Amino acid sequence: MSLGYAEKLSYIEDVGKVGMTEYFDPPHVLQEKVERLAMLLKKSKHLVVFTGAGISTSCGIPDFRGPKGIWTLQREGKALPEASLPFHRAMPSLTHMALVELERAGILKFVISQNVDGLHLRSGIPREKLAELHGNSFMETCSSCGIEYLRDFEVETIGLKETSRRCSDNKCGARLKDTVLDWEDALPKKEMNLAEKHCRMADVVLCLGTSLQITPACNLPLKSLRGGGKIVIVNLQKTPKDKKASLVIHGLVDKVILGAMDVLNMQIPPFVRIDLFQIILTEALSIDKKYVNWTLRVASVHGQKAPLPFIKSVEVSFLDSQDYKAAILDKEPFQLKRRTLQTKSFEMVLKFNFSDGCGCSSTEINIPIDFQVPADCFRLDRDAIFQKLRETAIQDSCCGQNAVIEKKTILSPNSEVTVYAIITNIVRYNKTSKSTEADSLSNGDVKRRIDRENGTETSRKRSKGRKRKSKF
Repeated sequence: MSLGYAEKLSYIEDVGKVGMTEYFDPPHVLQEKVERLAMLLKKSKHLVVFTGAGISTSCGIPDFRGPKGIWTLQREGKALPEASLPFHRAMPSLTHMALVELERAGILKFVISQNVDGLHLRSGIPREKLAELHGNSFMETCSSCGIEYLRDFEVETIGLKETSRRCSDNKCGARLKDTVLDWEDALPKKEMNLAEKHCRMADVVLCLGTSLQITPACNLPLKSLRGGGKIVIVNLQKTPKDKKASLVIHGLVDKVILGAMDVLNMQIPPFVRIDLFQIILTEALSIDKKYVNWTLRVASVHGQKAPLPFIKSVEVSFLDSQDYKAAILDKEPFQLKRRTLQTKSFEMVLKFNFSDGCGCSSTEINIPIDFQVPADCFRLDRDAIFQKLRETAIQDSCCGQNAVIEKKTILSPNSEVTVYAIITNIVRYNKTSKSTEADSLSNGDVKRRIDRENGTETSRKRSKGRKRKSKF
């Protein structure tokens, strides 16, 4: 979570002075309840999961009503919790990835989330099986044609306001809006309708890490009761809906879900984060047509003016050439200008130094340059490239692998644009007897521990229901 995210939450009023006491079921009781939960999941024909901030606390994102939650600390006049890593680099928790596996297995049918951290979508839950009731801090949407844009940076506004970017559809071009609700905004109708539909169909609604106090969202799980469905609540605090639940588990969400997955003999898949960037090479002949004046630019795929948060700097060097001076690009825009004989070919080496929160410190990409050879244009199967990168990264237990997914030319100005996909994090979810540990496997062998999981309410932020036409 970034400081900017905490600042965004400063508008939150002091609502619902509820008890902050946390409860932990005794080990033998917890084990029995976990086994009951696993059996409910196994027998379920239409499982719906309803999530709050408590599933993301182990990702380094504070909750709201826990002892160290944002609302609690504000009420006590204390400073907000500091982030352990940038908000845009938060990785899905063990619970997020367990839900992905349950969805792939056909058990989980739909996820309803009150969170704005975007981790469900980033973890791999299909967009059509997810309702983000309060929005997504990393999503913009076009109010004209309905396309959604998932960003690798936190969108700068909240409250369904216009941002600085436009829809990239050539037939549209309308201004984009953020998707995060402010307090006065109504919950998005389309998202709510989908959530209600699936709750009415559900035979089990599993509530994870939410205090179930913010209306009208907190009443969604109750929709399952009319059809004979059951409600299961996993939370460290008591909730107003406990009496309606068939099973209430007071325990760390990650620990409970890990236990249920063990009983079901299901593996929790690793999380592999893939980021995108583009290299733009622009050229122009000198007046005497002897030289080429060229510019190298490393930019976001979300637009040349969009931030590129996962790259700290770019070091440029040249192989087998004394004609060019190496350079370090440490400020955005990452841009280098040079002049070259038109007949001369050479090879550049770009060393990308990654920002905090990435799984490895750097990686290198070699780029051959020959201004006399026309560039090939192509667009590869993005999903196939992503899958191959994931498999390689998991097999090698390191990140930094990259691949070209698209190359195109632009006539004015004369430019060659190459889009790269790169692995910037790998997280494996290991099992230990005392706690749950997530190892972020990288060239630097970085490790982080999932420390604790407060079951509480979530942040209030989301987009209006529009066409589910996505452009990620």
